[in-house]
Amino acid sequence: MKCEKCQSDITPENQNEHNGQILCEDCYMDALSPPRACDPWAVYAAKSFSESGTGNVSLNEAQQSILNLLKTSGDTSVDDLAARLRLNPADVEREIATLRHMEKIKGALVAGKRVIRLW
Repeated sequence: MKCEKCQSDITPENQNEHNGQILCEDCYMDALSPPRACDPWAVYAAKSFSESGTGNVSLNEAQQSILNLLKTSGDTSVDDLAARLRLNPADVEREIATLRHMEKIKGALVAGKRVIRLW
């Protein structure tokens, strides 16, 4: 059996149904809880967590790669980031949301196109 969204192979016991679609676990989780870059509570929590000194806010490899790419190449699109980092665009969106909550990157419209840039 295949996931109707990403076309990956799934076993019958690992299939999930959402809105009439059979989905793998990753696609099911994305459907139930999509990443949201604009989340004031998450921004507040990330900011207070890092400022309190009690939490060790460290970036994962994908997040650090995104920041490095933006530092060297400037503004870019999500699809370009995904292609350059060889990641799934949905995974890049999730990392972008996290970096946005930390106020390390932000989105902008340039010539009518959505781009990601450093904060």
